Amino acid sequence: MIHAVADIVGTAGPGAGATVLLETDRLRLRRFAPTDADALVELDSDPAVMRFLTGGRPTPAEAVRDEVLPRLLSGYDRHPGLGRWAAVDRAGGDFVGWFALDAPADGDGTQAELGYRLRRAAWGRGLATEGSVALVRYAFATLGLRRVWAETMAANAASRRVMEKAGLRNVRTFHLDWDDPIPGTEHGEVEYELLRAEWRAGDPGR
Repeated sequence: MIHAVADIVGTAGPGAGATVLLETDRLRLRRFAPTDADALVELDSDPAVMRFLTGGRPTPAEAVRDEVLPRLLSGYDRHPGLGRWAAVDRAGGDFVGWFALDAPADGDGTQAELGYRLRRAAWGRGLATEGSVALVRYAFATLGLRRVWAETMAANAASRRVMEKAGLRNVRTFHLDWDDPIPGTEHGEVEYELLRAEWRAGDPGR
């Protein structure tokens, strides 16, 4: 079940006072706050988490604090309703990662890119699917977007399964030129998408 709670705020722990976007049965998605820097550094320090992003190399802590987090915080005003949202376990309050609906670089306000990154301890519990389904619904039912899309390496089978469970379908495989390719890039990248019309057709009650 998904609960729209964009008018409440977090009340305890890191991110206290941050606006909450929505809640699911197990997750609370809220805005990031300056106090989340350590959690982001830890997330991006796990080689398994970063395997299909950087080949396992961590994001430098100074880059997270001075570039990544400030960019996330300023993005909420640049693109209202979109952005990257800290995912917190509703039962224990622990930071488990993030989910995103990012505005496209070309400024097309009718679509957004779905993304997610979870701590290894949160893997295998269906949380990636739970959060993704919630954001897809938010994108179409609340924001009225026309299209949600996502990309990953073709070799990233786990992420591709999440996209499929969230209702997205594979629309293309493409290849990019990398200065420093990581293992698996030879198989290319894949793009998945879901259109609002398709999402509504999947449930006549929407």
